[in-house]
Amino acid sequence: MPKMKTSSAAKKRFRVTPTGKVMVQRRGLRHNLEHKSGKTKRALGRVVATSDAVHKTALRMLGKR
Repeated sequence: MPKMKTSSAAKKRFRVTPTGKVMVQRRGLRHNLEHKSGKTKRALGRVVATSDAVHKTALRMLGKR
């Protein structure tokens, strides 16, 4: 049986922690930054765990499941 290929888009966007959580960078920090408050920009800069809806799909795209 051939090896399963990892999705190139997924490996650029998601990271799996040792405990199995899928982490992702928040969206909205690419442009129009002068209109966003510093509080908003700091919050968007943090890496967060994905929702349950995305978790299963992301693991499958990364070849972890």
